[in-house]
Amino acid sequence: MPGFFLALCLVLPLAFLLAWRERAAGAAARRLADSRGRWLGLLARELRVQGFALLAGPAAGAGHRLIGLADTVQDALAAESGPRSLVPAPVPLAPLIEEAVTLGAAVLAPGSRRWRVSPDFAPLVLMADRRALRGALLPLLGRAARLTGEGDWIDIRPVLTEDAVAILVEEEGAGLPAEDLAVATPKGTRGMGMGLALARSLVEAHGGTLRLEALPGIGSRAWLSLPRARLLATPDPAAPPPLPP
Repeated sequence: MPGFFLALCLVLPLAFLLAWRERAAGAAARRLADSRGRWLGLLARELRVQGFALLAGPAAGAGHRLIGLADTVQDALAAESGPRSLVPAPVPLAPLIEEAVTLGAAVLAPGSRRWRVSPDFAPLVLMADRRALRGALLPLLGRAARLTGEGDWIDIRPVLTEDAVAILVEEEGAGLPAEDLAVATPKGTRGMGMGLALARSLVEAHGGTLRLEALPGIGSRAWLSLPRARLLATPDPAAPPPLPP
């Protein structure tokens, strides 16, 4: 019995010490996250202020890019804080795709890529959060641009099935780095840039999925798929081919 009480006297203080250290580490992590959130919030606000200041002048394109970057930072903060609250409305896909391509091409200046946007987007209208959908698409276009060279083609086309409507971004560049395929795993974000992680969270908030495919030296595909129930407009009979099995 004396040995038991001696062991108890030794173990209890150690357990209390470990519990205290764990609580202290958790509090420090929360303080760090709060500080980071405040800093990023201030950064987003400053980017937006500077962006709007440029809209009236000859640097309006740079102003739009700064405002878009501010939106991306705010979306990243919202994704970290929990499930995103969407503001759904009818979104014609053709003008959304064109806008995203324009923003993506502007970031590449003075470099350039050749963007081939399918006319099959014209009749398609989705019930979605327009800003969130654009925020999900931009990182995919940026990734495709980074993996291709000057003057290379990047194709964007819709793919429809009975269950889903997908935006397919396809290029024939170097192929996607293996670590970026973490976006295809349910919980994987390690090795993935903030852009792809944010894109996945925005797509999942719509009930959709983000899937990446790649072959080194051949190119890559990004499938941004949303439930078919979000499709409002009826496509014409010459519909795009179905998703591969």
